[in-house]
Amino acid sequence: MTSLPVTDTDYLPEFRARLGLSGLIDVHTHFMPEPVLRKVWGYFDTAGPLLGHREWPITYRDEEQVRLKTLRGFGVHAFTSMVYPHKPGMAAWLNDWSADFARRTPDCLHTSTFYPEPGALDYVRTALDAGTRIFKLHIQVGDYDPNDPLLTEVWGLVQDAGVPIVMHCGSGPAAGRFTGPGPMAALLQRFPRLRPIIAHMGAPEYTEFLDLAAAHDSVLLDTTMNFTDFFEAADPFPPADRPRLADLGDRILFGSDFPNIPYSYAHALYALERLELGDDWLRGVCHDNAARVFGLG
Repeated sequence: MTSLPVTDTDYLPEFRARLGLSGLIDVHTHFMPEPVLRKVWGYFDTAGPLLGHREWPITYRDEEQVRLKTLRGFGVHAFTSMVYPHKPGMAAWLNDWSADFARRTPDCLHTSTFYPEPGALDYVRTALDAGTRIFKLHIQVGDYDPNDPLLTEVWGLVQDAGVPIVMHCGSGPAAGRFTGPGPMAALLQRFPRLRPIIAHMGAPEYTEFLDLAAAHDSVLLDTTMNFTDFFEAADPFPPADRPRLADLGDRILFGSDFPNIPYSYAHALYALERLELGDDWLRGVCHDNAARVFGLG
């Protein structure tokens, strides 16, 4: 892959104009309570085991309003506030924060989360009643089996509601006890109408998660960090699977992991463009597919 220097200021407006896009939709951005985000950034600074001990500098380490201005300046007109608990007792108050954030940030898709714990059904029902548009789960960080019996009724409720769930369930950047395609395949056997969005396209188990998407029409994938120089250096996408990206093009959604990325936002989009899958594919991934999933203009 050839890497060219691309800057947010020069590349992003030209990219949107060339594709005829008034804006981008980013389904994987992180806005959290400031104390939580500072702890997340602190962990990134340690290059800890959950990161595979990789150096991971944060490119957009700014306060909340600056980050919002930056994202909107990139031409992103809809995004998320991905929150996730790493222990019991966190999810309900994270959901309260996210609900308030969505109220004061109309271009943010109201995001919620859950964790296998008593009371999860109640706060998930509360989140759905409040109009949540998307859930976020991080199997690696949370260190839990998505098939935990404490989540059985929750999955049934979310399935019936038809709300998508961004799930970090692949084994990158470091494997967890419950990461990989196996637990997700088991979950979809039990709840075949769930609408998971497989974060990072399931890296590094790309082939297996593409198989899962091929077997289940409800499964979506996001491109978060995929195909960038940073990801390709550690977990390269298998060349043999490149044609499948076109085959599943209407179920792939753009995600960035903003602000927690060690490169420019423009590079995330350039990494998709250099796949050379065509303008229609790029328009779908960067806007149209998510617009359809979330009923956006």
